[in-house]
Amino acid sequence: MRAWRVTTPGPMASRPLTLVDDAVPRPGPGELLVRVLACGVCRTDLHVAEGDLPVHRPHVVPGHEVVGEVVALGEPADAAGDPAPADAAAAATPAATATPALAPGDRVGIAWLRGTDGTCAYCRRGAENLCPASTYTGWDADGGYAEYATVPAAYALALPSGYDDVELAPLLCAGIIGYRALLRAELPPGGRLGVYGFGASAHLAAQVALAQGATVHVLTRSPAAQRLALELGAASAGGAADPPPEPLDAAILFAPVGDLVPPALAALDRGGTLAVAGIHLTDVPPLNYQRHLFQERQLRSVTANTRDDARAFLRFAGEHRLQVTTTPYPLGRADAALGDLAADVVTGAAVLVPALG
Repeated sequence: MRAWRVTTPGPMASRPLTLVDDAVPRPGPGELLVRVLACGVCRTDLHVAEGDLPVHRPHVVPGHEVVGEVVALGEPADAAGDPAPADAAAAATPAATATPALAPGDRVGIAWLRGTDGTCAYCRRGAENLCPASTYTGWDADGGYAEYATVPAAYALALPSGYDDVELAPLLCAGIIGYRALLRAELPPGGRLGVYGFGASAHLAAQVALAQGATVHVLTRSPAAQRLALELGAASAGGAADPPPEPLDAAILFAPVGDLVPPALAALDRGGTLAVAGIHLTDVPPLNYQRHLFQERQLRSVTANTRDDARAFLRFAGEHRLQVTTTPYPLGRADAALGDLAADVVTGAAVLVPALG
């Protein structure tokens, strides 16, 4: 099978990825083998390729927004003795609902969170995204920049109807993490939300907020993204560091730019919360307590997601038809897709489609 591997992490101009011909992986105990139908191109993949996030698995295959068809099942997790970590997590984590039985031909999603220990204090309280032993698709294990991938069955996600494969792919990280960021931002009912950056994740989170009755103000440097924001129903769209037209009850920073933290905090009304959605952020300039944090303003990070977050968001997407803006690329041009993402010339989400070549 064709697969892209991160061979020499560095700037995209240095060609950190290599297209190789690999054997089709075999599913281990408790795992599924999935034929990749589409795989979203996430900024986290870019951070892995460029070395901002040092690879956990040498020569890893990136990609964690995978829509695929189940083609084979590994042995039951307990066939070889001890249960697989994923199944232990599913059994031990109260918040994780059971994964329905899957069979060849089923369409499933593979997301960022791939495994947890299921026994730590975080897993037991329903915060499996904070598990110190957590593992991630496309970082600790090979992901979806390939024609086939594996996933622990307990971490495979059921997908909503009404979307094609390309539309579904960005929902599996951009959508899920945007949804969690919206929860972390604690937007009150009917509140005023600021969205900083307007790429794949932001344009989905904004639609969730709008469907919930929020007023959304988008702050982004891209004119094309500003136009898309207004088309989707944003009340305003301005420059990335511009002040919004009214104080914000909550804000989400999607752009991985630490320089935007002070103006985003300054834009909050009393008691407002800024959630930083990215796994990587450039250094934050010094903050002024009175201007940026006093009056009970909050600054919060977002760390991965739980399976319950994923299932809740995907249910929401099934009940509320989201407009998913995508740019498809053949699998053979994954390096070009990442390069375009690095150059901020992708509107919406880039998606790799193996069937295109």
